Amino acid sequence: MIQGFNPGLIGNPAGVNPFSTHKVSSRAAGPVIGYEYKELKPKKQMKEIRKVLLPEKKRFLFIKFGFKFNLRHRCVVCGSQQEWELSDPMRPPLPLSNVNKGRPLQGTYCPKHSGFFKQMEMLEQQILAEQHGLEFRSFIPKPKIPSLRRGPLSSLNQSDITSLIAMGWVVQPPQGTKESPLEQYSRLMIEIQGKLSQAQKIIPMIEGENNGE
Repeated sequence: MIQGFNPGLIGNPAGVNPFSTHKVSSRAAGPVIGYEYKELKPKKQMKEIRKVLLPEKKRFLFIKFGFKFNLRHRCVVCGSQQEWELSDPMRPPLPLSNVNKGRPLQGTYCPKHSGFFKQMEMLEQQILAEQHGLEFRSFIPKPKIPSLRRGPLSSLNQSDITSLIAMGWVVQPPQGTKESPLEQYSRLMIEIQGKLSQAQKIIPMIEGENNGE
């Protein structure tokens, strides 16, 4: 992410007025923070955050027209200069004139308002989940953790051995291994459990053949 946050360059104050409203301070340039909703219901929260992310318009007296920061590498909300790298996970989509609909603009979002946009997307998923009677967490994909195991297996637990035997594999201790009577008994019991599981899988196949006759 190539960031060029410089509020004074575009006419914004270097700091946020402590007496400004929540909406004004949220739309101003600043560090990456989470947006704090004032509303409690999700649909009202959606209206609230959409107003914060609306592109800033030009003003002439009391008339609003066009978009003030509709320029390349400028945040359409606060006007901060921002150039994103293609591989940056926080890189926002192309801004639209009405946030989540409308015509595409030439600008972008700064890191602060890009974070707000991500929050809005999550809120949209939450509302969609509630409409279908689902829990919101079901919409969050679980990350797939890659296996760190490399090379041949060096150890197996009881469930692993039982599953392998049930699928037809023959699991034997390494050659030259001396087993105590207790270890031999445990191994034989695991093999019996695996063979029983294998037999239970074969029984429906036998019944199917008999019914076919």
